[in-house]
Amino acid sequence: QVQVVESGGGLVQAGGSLRLSCTVSGLTSTTYTVGWFRKSQGKEREGVSCIGWSGGSTAYVDSVKGRFTISRDNAKNTVYLQMSSLKPEDTAMYYCAATPWSFSGCPLGGGVVNYWGQGTQVTVSS
Repeated sequence: QVQVVESGGGLVQAGGSLRLSCTVSGLTSTTYTVGWFRKSQGKEREGVSCIGWSGGSTAYVDSVKGRFTISRDNAKNTVYLQMSSLKPEDTAMYYCAATPWSFSGCPLGGGVVNYWGQGTQVTVSS
């Protein structure tokens, strides 16, 4: 049984930082990508960032480039999203998804099969 667990959300002032963590367990294959997505009220879910199974490939949505950094520690089966210079428009529920992926790179919008976590709320006050 695949489990994806996020943590690290919270309330922060604009300009502040947060680090989200995503731990994946139960996947039999090590070749999976991990992506972060967010969903805010009135908006569709969007892919924020993703990282390839080796950690060598990353992708970001334009609105977070230069502010967010994704990384992974395969020894801990954990992916991190370091968020800096946070803005009120970053407020959303953030979800992590693990996607079996045998290709290079990573799918920013998710793949055909995605294992989702329960989400962690990020609120940025102005």
